Amino acid sequence: MIIEPRMRGFICTTSHPEGCAQNVINQIEYVKSKGTIEGAKKVLVIGASTGFGLSSRITSAFGSNAATIGVFFEKPPVEGKPASPGWYNSAAFENEAHKAGLYAKSINGDAFSDDIKKQTMNLIKADLGQVDLIIYSLASPVRLHPKTGILHRSVLKPIGEKFSNKTVDFHTGKVSEVSIEPCSEEDIENTIAVMGGEDWAMWIDALKEAGLLAPEVKTVAYSYIGPSVTEAVYRKGTIGRAKDHLEATAFTISDSLKSINGQAFVSVNKALVTQASSAIPVIPLYISLLYKTMKENGTHEGTIEQMVRLFSEKLYNGSKVPVDEKGLIRIDDLEMSEDVQAKVAELWKMAETDNLEKIGDLKGYRKDFYNLFGFDFEGVDYSKDSNEMLQIPSIK
Repeated sequence: MIIEPRMRGFICTTSHPEGCAQNVINQIEYVKSKGTIEGAKKVLVIGASTGFGLSSRITSAFGSNAATIGVFFEKPPVEGKPASPGWYNSAAFENEAHKAGLYAKSINGDAFSDDIKKQTMNLIKADLGQVDLIIYSLASPVRLHPKTGILHRSVLKPIGEKFSNKTVDFHTGKVSEVSIEPCSEEDIENTIAVMGGEDWAMWIDALKEAGLLAPEVKTVAYSYIGPSVTEAVYRKGTIGRAKDHLEATAFTISDSLKSINGQAFVSVNKALVTQASSAIPVIPLYISLLYKTMKENGTHEGTIEQMVRLFSEKLYNGSKVPVDEKGLIRIDDLEMSEDVQAKVAELWKMAETDNLEKIGDLKGYRKDFYNLFGFDFEGVDYSKDSNEMLQIPSIK
């Protein structure tokens, strides 16, 4: 079938197999261009199909020749209807890994569930014995709690008072005012249940109890802090409370891993275009101005550049992992530099519908958004028939 992008609000409801494959290949080529990374050799990536999780898996495999197991929850294809982009990303990754002689298997299902944890542990035990790196990169709006049976839904809301500021519809370039009502205490609790650190700790506890963690194992989860302009709706809002919980959980996990000299870290990453960030008011406008500034400075990075830097300069640099005063790895250092933030703040005051194409990088934002779904890649002929029924080799 011919597959074209179809938009519904801030979501693209189609994805392109060849375009997703090109995305994966581009990332692989970048990693290979940077040489060998002396990293982990047996890697579990929880949330492995898109964004930072996918780039972490690619970096491990093609930077360190690691065997990888990826866990994700993606929609497989049906006749005449494409799969979700993460499905095609994972199919492409496995195909490229196998061509390179690398072990790569995947599990598709709800990573919050006991069943998927059990399946994953059985696979590790059968094929790898133990893992020496666990990446936790889940991004889900809901979580069915495996112990209580309660379905928790995360929300994006400020705490205490209504939030109002500028935002942009990145499809049209229209800048407008947006207001978000404050959350309830229940909203905070639900968001922490979905996006906090409880499930990360459950994974590590289960793996440890089963004897599947190698000595000196590392585990890393991903977070974001961001600038003052997004603070009320993000870092000081419901999601911020969940990120606080996630970051605190790293210390709890590290304590539990002392007997095998293991460590848990949270890496604070840069703002990037994702399916989730595109739906957050204020963030698309901020990212558009940030991209413009960082590209002019020559410091712009995508997910793969971030992950190569995380692995080579922080996690596996031959010495102690560098962290800030709160124990966080900071890969957002280029974004949060004083000159970049001062410039973005200046542009923010100026930003209007009439000038945003000039002072911001809406074009780059849109391209990155389309790229998430496999569209707008050079070298892909989108006029040709695609095989929407593409399967992931290790998933029968």
